[in-house]
Amino acid sequence: MNPATFSRRDFLAAAAALAAAPLLGASSSARAASPFVLPPLPYGEAALEPVISARTIGFHYGKHHQGYVNNLNKLVAGSEMADMSLEKIILSTANAPEKAGVFNNAAQVWNHTFYWASMKPNGGGKPAGVLAEKIDAAFGSYDAMRRELAAAAGGQFGSGWAWLVMEGGKLKVVKTGNAENPLSKGMKPLLTIDVWEHAYYLDYQNRRADYVNAVLDKLINWDFAAENLARG
Repeated sequence: MNPATFSRRDFLAAAAALAAAPLLGASSSARAASPFVLPPLPYGEAALEPVISARTIGFHYGKHHQGYVNNLNKLVAGSEMADMSLEKIILSTANAPEKAGVFNNAAQVWNHTFYWASMKPNGGGKPAGVLAEKIDAAFGSYDAMRRELAAAAGGQFGSGWAWLVMEGGKLKVVKTGNAENPLSKGMKPLLTIDVWEHAYYLDYQNRRADYVNAVLDKLINWDFAAENLARG
């Protein structure tokens, strides 16, 4: 998968189908050396301003996300995992302490790709259609769900993620620490908010709640969540 030819539409399709076979890596001829590549952002680095600055995106995407890709490639080089999807790597290493390094980097590659797709310029607002109905059924109202998601993001101690997921046919909000994600727990992620400090500290310093509320009100991509829900 070549970043130069991986279009915005391709990125969104891959991110929305992460549970199936996303980010399978480079072409077969390049797999041995570098099986995974950093997919391009689905928008420009300045597209999320003023909520998230181009400077933050430059470091977060260009340094942190790229770093996880580089580390993963080094860790799986020459092993059977070089030919696995990210999801298979995550599931096969999630409960293996001796493979924590592989899990952490694979999960962070996956989590960040999902995070970028969970936002869009001029996002926010309220979802509609089936997603809105599922939210009402699970939480009672959109406002109740938003409060729970914001609380999960704000209340995650240290680094981690807040997620809207589907489990057992019902929506729920969960939070995970560090690189953990819902895949290894049998849940289907619909969207996520990154609450590692590098996601917001340049713009908000210690005001994590302000960052979370701004993402929810102005950037969150309900279309992406609805697409993930529709995929069952």
